[in-house]
Amino acid sequence: MSLETLNKRVQSDLAYLNYRGPNWVRPKTHAEGHVFDVVIVGGGQSGLGIAFGLLRERVSNILVIDENKEGLEGPWETYARMVTLRTPKHLTSIDLGVPSLTFRSWWEAQFGVEGWEKIDKIPRGDWMDYLRWYRQTLQLPVQNEVKLTLIEPLEKGLHRLHIKKKGASSSLLARKVILATGIQGGGEWHVPPMISDNLPSHLYAHTSSLIDFDSLEGKKIAILGGGASAFDNAHYALSQGIAEAHVFVRRKKMQRINPIRQMEVSGMIEHFPALSDKDKYAGIAHFFQHNQPPTNDTFNRASSWSGFHLHLSSPWVKVTEKGKQAEIITPKGTYLFDFLFISTGLLTDPKLRPELRLIQKHITRWKDRYAAPAEIAAPTLDAHPYLSPGFAFISRDKEGEPLLHGIYSFNYAALISCGLSASALSGMRYGIPRIVTAITDELFLDDKDANLKDFYEYDVEEFTGEWPVNQEDTSEVI
Repeated sequence: MSLETLNKRVQSDLAYLNYRGPNWVRPKTHAEGHVFDVVIVGGGQSGLGIAFGLLRERVSNILVIDENKEGLEGPWETYARMVTLRTPKHLTSIDLGVPSLTFRSWWEAQFGVEGWEKIDKIPRGDWMDYLRWYRQTLQLPVQNEVKLTLIEPLEKGLHRLHIKKKGASSSLLARKVILATGIQGGGEWHVPPMISDNLPSHLYAHTSSLIDFDSLEGKKIAILGGGASAFDNAHYALSQGIAEAHVFVRRKKMQRINPIRQMEVSGMIEHFPALSDKDKYAGIAHFFQHNQPPTNDTFNRASSWSGFHLHLSSPWVKVTEKGKQAEIITPKGTYLFDFLFISTGLLTDPKLRPELRLIQKHITRWKDRYAAPAEIAAPTLDAHPYLSPGFAFISRDKEGEPLLHGIYSFNYAALISCGLSASALSGMRYGIPRIVTAITDELFLDDKDANLKDFYEYDVEEFTGEWPVNQEDTSEVI
């Protein structure tokens, strides 16, 4: 099979599914101009999958915006530095049950069934190429280089989105807003104050940043963190000519258990929203305790370099500038490095998002709804937004109810409320249908009175048959 043949198969499959049938949503008008029924913020895998889901449900007055240039959405060709995805290759995601739209179909169209059998995990660059193909094949309405700067509620169910498009400020109107903004979209990447308060910015960078590796050739770097990203960056740095990469981990032993693997086969991902608040909080607290270890192939790639060094039981106690280098003090010794990579994850809290500054005070947090036992309670968990099962923000007061109506958080912030469904590729096949159902239900209910009125007043005669008036019924009555 070729890609051309696969493209024809996709179009045939979609035709059988009546893809992009007639739009049923009642249009809304406004003096300022066109009102979109849904604007999706983020054109990565989540945003594209949700757009496809909405179009399948015949909601076509939608727009996807992304701040990056076309083809560079998401992390895959910016700050992601793993060789392959960590998700098992057989798990499906944004195809939404259409076999011809799976990554496997796309791969086999180019490399055959044998090519599929040969790969262990999906290569990172090929995943990005698949997303580009997916967007083009489905003709999804995406505008690039458009950055959301502020959500301004105008009335219940109508929001003005302040945007910057290629540097120029303008706005959009939308009834529903979906923040499909990825792992960092619910807060910000975290750099410990011990580092940011004591070092000039040219001596460190978070691993989510764009890093000039050419300037670090032959240098000695340190990486703070023991998760998968730390080892991805160690391997990548060494492959780019960095002389030494030292990974510092506070644990005595490397983390070996990856709870996501259990969740993928146990029903935990798809049924997580059905759990009680108590079980949700405890489950994610347990999840954070384990973190995500590097895959075996990632660790082996990193550790195979002669310049790789692993320091266990080595939290950073103090960091200072010394000459033109960074000095790190750990319980095991003092070290000097030319540059620091910070792989300490992120903080989640609506108050950290500038686009939510007009409404964040109204957003319910987990600490507003659930008091966790002391042994597992954590401020980092308590600050997560408490979302509906359909990923909608919930107001903590009456004033905020109309302001938050129609705003959804399909990003890492949904982790405690909705599980991995919006924050991991393995959960998208469950999370996307859930948010699509929530949005389409809300669109229908927003216009419930008018929709029911049309239903009750419908009087189009479908049956046109006639029975002769003068013909007697001679059938025998029993």
